[in-house]
Amino acid sequence: MSEIRIVVAGAAGRMGRAVLCAVTRAEGCVLAGALLRQGHRDLGQDAGALAGLGPLAVTLTNDPLPVLAHADAIIDFTTPEFSVALAALAAQARIVHVIGTTGFSAEDETKIRAAARHATIVKSGNMSLGVTMLAALVARAAKALPDFDIEIVDMHHRLKADAPSGTALLLGRAAAQARGIALQEHRAEGRRGRTGARPRDAIGFASLRGGTVVGEHQVILAGPHERLVLGHVAEDRTIFARGAVAAAEWGHGKKPGLYGMNDVLGIGE
Repeated sequence: MSEIRIVVAGAAGRMGRAVLCAVTRAEGCVLAGALLRQGHRDLGQDAGALAGLGPLAVTLTNDPLPVLAHADAIIDFTTPEFSVALAALAAQARIVHVIGTTGFSAEDETKIRAAARHATIVKSGNMSLGVTMLAALVARAAKALPDFDIEIVDMHHRLKADAPSGTALLLGRAAAQARGIALQEHRAEGRRGRTGARPRDAIGFASLRGGTVVGEHQVILAGPHERLVLGHVAEDRTIFARGAVAAAEWGHGKKPGLYGMNDVLGIGE
């Protein structure tokens, strides 16, 4: 089997550098390109040198068209605006697009679904294999314990831009779908003052930010006189990078469509 040629978007960021390392270490994968936004100070540098890997003969560029023309997949931890643009380009190139970006609007989601008619898109609020399994466990628990209240707590580093985190929303959607309700209609966050009694079907979110925390999530199912706590602790960003590479490998050769990490692991919602 030929090597899978992977492009890394946002290659100079924390996640981008982790993905560069993961791609170069993955058997059967080769780094085919590295993208940065226009005007970035690291444009023109060697991607390997930037990531501390030594020269790889891959130059950091802001022009996606030449690199995508010779790629099988692109891994993308960037911004919603850039990810939506890359999804359209991935659709034109008929390649795999792995999206780890979070914070999309409803309009963004519509554009990504449209791109998935021609691109194989694997999109998740968290690329960790462990979080993917956690979401499956949350769904089972939410369905089996319909009278238990659900609260989700996420903590990340102080520079995290969105709240609740994409992972927290992923876990909330898993719980909501298992109970046959729409998360957007039942999510509760930012409680303050006299809020009154907790709505029966609410799914609560609390977001903590500080320090250098990579990512910690707890899903609390609180019932009469007992609580079930399911959680995940990310100790290093490499877990997300390895999951993204696994998603690119899984998606190679698959028909166009919008997939999730549950598809990569072969588990149900």
